[in-house]
Amino acid sequence: MPTEPRSPRLAVLIDADNTSSKIVDGLFEEIAKIGEASVRRIYGDFASPRSKGWTEVLARHAIIPQQQFAYTTGKNASDITLVIDAMDLLHSARFDGFCLVSSDSDFTRLAARIREQGVDVFGFGEQKTPESFRQACRRFTYTENLLPAADTGGNGAAGTTTPLQPPSSAAPIIKRVILQMESDDGWVHLGAVGTQLANLASDFDPRTYGFRKLSDLVRKAGAFELEQKDGKPLRIRIKAPARKKSGGGGV
Repeated sequence: MPTEPRSPRLAVLIDADNTSSKIVDGLFEEIAKIGEASVRRIYGDFASPRSKGWTEVLARHAIIPQQQFAYTTGKNASDITLVIDAMDLLHSARFDGFCLVSSDSDFTRLAARIREQGVDVFGFGEQKTPESFRQACRRFTYTENLLPAADTGGNGAAGTTTPLQPPSSAAPIIKRVILQMESDDGWVHLGAVGTQLANLASDFDPRTYGFRKLSDLVRKAGAFELEQKDGKPLRIRIKAPARKKSGGGGV
């Protein structure tokens, strides 16, 4: 019997000092869309009260804690251990991708080095994460988008959570992608736009603007027309600017 193709094998490395335990369920749901979390490790000082939230969820998600006592103030042994483990795992050549969970720009070079080896890096961090780390990853997901609805005020409808940004703020980058695509009449397939958005901006995510689907976002952004004929794929184009009414004037 033919064997089913195996999901990509992923190494998930979590920086406990820079990540809230509240995202853990949403994090592993998101990772499951990418592949199989074969390695699940978290780095921090779990003797510290700050890590209490993580100690309560480790067993539920089979996360292996890597204890690093804070012997010296200002020296982050957890970060160093995470980097050493990442390089060991990389050189084992057993993994198709790495998930780095942190908002710390110190992991920018690590992400870049892993990608130089031809292995994908998926970053997860807060919206405050420096751009250098976000852009070093193939994809970057804001952890605010992974919080349960109860923690964000979400209503469970078309919008997922309280938006991190208004829908209209997505219009410029979507317009930029459409203008880059070849089209005789301005119409382009929405699926192709989504692919280009992911390539252009590693952190682009409709959930940042309060929507699960790109189609719902572009409808709400107010700058585009959508069209779907005879069951064909959805198409999008930029709305023509409204003509100003000429005012009649007399003296």
